[in-house]
Amino acid sequence: MGQIVYPITPNPKPRMTRSDKWKKRPAVMRYRAFCDEVRLRSVDLPPAGASIHFVLPMPKSWSKKKRAAMLGEPHQQKPDIDNLLKALADACHQDDAHIWHYSGLKKTWGESGQIIIELVKTRR
Repeated sequence: MGQIVYPITPNPKPRMTRSDKWKKRPAVMRYRAFCDEVRLRSVDLPPAGASIHFVLPMPKSWSKKKRAAMLGEPHQQKPDIDNLLKALADACHQDDAHIWHYSGLKKTWGESGQIIIELVKTRR
């Protein structure tokens, strides 16, 4: 149906504690900044049928040869894809209990961070 590319670097949802309301842990601050950017860019995450592709940026320390070899390859290390999805869903929806189906999830390496949402028609 359609594909929307958001130039937002994906960020996982951290395990949070009560003290995170006043403590300023870096992981929590990055997560809150990510949520603010998702809301600012009005990311629309439908309750069903979306295919979500997280593109994580390659480290600047990698050589040009390694960057060329890894471009578009599967990202098989932390952060976990479920924590990336959890952060995106929580940022887009007050209560994400109504989300019932995704047609696909993947995370790959890229030059810059992106979230690509492809809308796919679903049948109930």
